Amino acid sequence: MNPTFPNESPEYRAARNLLLTLEIELRRATEAVAVARRALPPGGLLKEDYVFHGAVPDGSPHSIRLSNLFAPGKRSLVIYNMMFPRHPTDARPPATKGSTARLPVLEGPCPSCAALLDQLDGAAGYVDQQTNFVVIAKAPLPRLLAFAKDRGWRRLRLLSSAGNTFKRDYGGEAPDGSQLPMLNVFERSGDEIRHFWSAEMLHAQGDPGQDPRHVGLLEPLWNLFDMTRHGRPSSWQEQLG
Repeated sequence: MNPTFPNESPEYRAARNLLLTLEIELRRATEAVAVARRALPPGGLLKEDYVFHGAVPDGSPHSIRLSNLFAPGKRSLVIYNMMFPRHPTDARPPATKGSTARLPVLEGPCPSCAALLDQLDGAAGYVDQQTNFVVIAKAPLPRLLAFAKDRGWRRLRLLSSAGNTFKRDYGGEAPDGSQLPMLNVFERSGDEIRHFWSAEMLHAQGDPGQDPRHVGLLEPLWNLFDMTRHGRPSSWQEQLG
């Protein structure tokens, strides 16, 4: 039984019921894509056991291999490649406060990546109950940790890939060194680690007026705008405060 709301017109209800059928179709299509994704054949073996730079809870630096990012009982590892430094064509204003504000603009972080991670920091503790999730940036570890402090991040696991080729090998870095916001998933079976899936829509041609939306299902901010009549702002992009 469909709900009705005060003072709505018959025209509104008819249009809303039609929209509901489209929303149900979208839900089914989303699940069909998820089923097809889970049915992928095994991906390629991990190219190498990359070494990243991180910090233990007391803040001391340490090195950790990709194989050690899999906690016991958790077979999947989700990696978001943060653009830090930002893309060289990104002319948006830099951070205005904190230690990151003192960096040259092109050495600072991508505002869109920062906005997404602001939102995912709250979810990270829940994600960690089921799967492994880390954020990797090319920036040196001290810069990455200083930015996390500026943003107030408390739950994200942050690692620096400075000194290895992980980003280049798995779509997080262009041939010219520009950083790309790729999302990667790896899976482990025993001692074997394979690539499972990456957000390859990042490299697919978007429809007119649309960005690639390669991680669109993860973005609360933009999906929330889609629930309104005005939709996604056409000329607005996230800014660093």
